[in-house]
Amino acid sequence: MKLMQSTYALLLIALLSFTPVSAQEQAADHVDDTLEVMEVFNQQAIDEAESYAMTDEAKHKVLFFMGVTLLILLCATAYLGINMVVFNKEVFVPHMICAGLTVTLGIAHAVAAAVWFFPF
Repeated sequence: MKLMQSTYALLLIALLSFTPVSAQEQAADHVDDTLEVMEVFNQQAIDEAESYAMTDEAKHKVLFFMGVTLLILLCATAYLGINMVVFNKEVFVPHMICAGLTVTLGIAHAVAAAVWFFPF
């Protein structure tokens, strides 16, 4: 009986001594696989970020169209203000709406230009 128990004990020790080696190999393979997967995701993120990047020409176009719209709103605000003061027309609400849009677009235009082209 003692011989059988000692045989089982030796067999158990032998099995346990080989298990950590294979577990370490599996862990190393798992780390390598994880790194490969993360590299693929990182490359996809970089490619996606580059596809959304705007060129300076596109930024100039956006600022140009914002500026044209700003000038149109400024002229409309002045026109409505002159009609209200000189010709006594009831256009106060449209005048204030145009003035609010003009100020908002002016601030947005200034912020966009500063963020895109001011050398920080």
